[in-house]
Amino acid sequence: MIVHVVKRGETLWQLAQRYGVPLERIVAANELSDPNRLAVGQALVIPVPYRYHTVRTGETLWQIARQYGVAVEAIIQANRITNPSLLYPGTTLFIPARIHTVRSGETLAQIASFYGVTVQQLIEVNDITDPNRIVPGQRLIIPPAKPLIEVNAFTVDQGEKGAEQVREVGRHLTYAAPFAYTIRADGGLNPINDTAFIQAAYAARVVPMMTITNFTYQDPGSRLAQTILADVALQTRLLDNVIQVMRAKGYRALNVDFENVYPSDRKRYNEFLQRAANRLHAEGYVLSTSLAPKISAEQKGLLYEAHDYPAHGRIADFVVLMTYEWGYRFGPPQAISPVNQIRRVLDYAVTAIPRSKIMMGFQIYARDWVLPHVQGQEAETFSPKEAVERAIRYGASIQYDAAAASPFYRYTDEQGRQHEVWFEDARSALAKFELVKEYGLRGISYWVLGYPYPENWVLLEDNFRIRKRG
Repeated sequence: MIVHVVKRGETLWQLAQRYGVPLERIVAANELSDPNRLAVGQALVIPVPYRYHTVRTGETLWQIARQYGVAVEAIIQANRITNPSLLYPGTTLFIPARIHTVRSGETLAQIASFYGVTVQQLIEVNDITDPNRIVPGQRLIIPPAKPLIEVNAFTVDQGEKGAEQVREVGRHLTYAAPFAYTIRADGGLNPINDTAFIQAAYAARVVPMMTITNFTYQDPGSRLAQTILADVALQTRLLDNVIQVMRAKGYRALNVDFENVYPSDRKRYNEFLQRAANRLHAEGYVLSTSLAPKISAEQKGLLYEAHDYPAHGRIADFVVLMTYEWGYRFGPPQAISPVNQIRRVLDYAVTAIPRSKIMMGFQIYARDWVLPHVQGQEAETFSPKEAVERAIRYGASIQYDAAAASPFYRYTDEQGRQHEVWFEDARSALAKFELVKEYGLRGISYWVLGYPYPENWVLLEDNFRIRKRG
């Protein structure tokens, strides 16, 4: 698939003609509410069986060809390259599709296995209506082989609403986690309504992951964490309660998200995590932790100091880096999860935590700030899909911050107030996926389900294979 940024005056019909794709497929891939109305600067996913690659500093043609599973000569011919040894960063290369000619007796499963792709990929990219009927001489487009990653998604919705979210995107997930069981000072847990959620996860072959936390939106939880971390007996009681819930409800993994822990409790927090790992591993469960987005071991601040990256990397089975919320809902308008800031976090994280244990956080919502911004004034939070529809409604031109890899725009509402909106689109999703590939990470953790973002899921599937453990 490729991403096309809409220019002034372009129509969906023109794009369908240009790329040779049925208009209905573009509408479906982007879940367009009104195909006749597009925003200038809107990024559309175009479901075509070829792609483009932007050359990065230091890349060679051999590396690019290997990444996409095509011959170097095919790229040279398709792009009329005269000097294969000379590639300029920023150059866009057309990557031709691989073609397989079916031989007598071959099956789709055999062909898929040979090329390291799935049968479903072959069916979709070749519009095959009957997978059991392929004939000798038939030419099949072979999509690029894709890295295997794990994907987690949190949701704050419980009951049937959260279950429906898992049913909608479960095929893209390895783990799903309702947020959250809050701990109590006596080592108990405040219950949540998660039965339907867990059932939906199992139906989608998704591992349900229990989450425990010390904070709420009313209480940062520092003192509560201190109470638990200061008393081994309370920790034992807490872990007893956690394991009891996991056994009773069918959770198979635990995420510990203790935030705003006092710096003086750093060592005790590490010791608690080791106790948790010992107990969980004895039960056959997986332990993960959520970590504030640090850029150095010495980073100051209540959010950061007690989060010991090397200790979490040693103790936990994997960690979730909370690489979002730069564009805080009570702060000034800016990109919510800017790639340039995420890169700084990853540069430090990979020196302290094995790459195979790092899940990069990715927020999937938009924010709308009223201008001029007043400190403490809350921005409106909604979906990326609504962000595009709002741009169309107010006639705003969508711009793109290349450093943050994030789209944004401004508009004036009916009351004459100016707004600034930052959100995610197909381009920003691809930029984050490239980080996962570049750093060789375990995968992605989404915060938070419930905000429609169709381009993300289409492109996630186009760029990765998702490990299923359920």
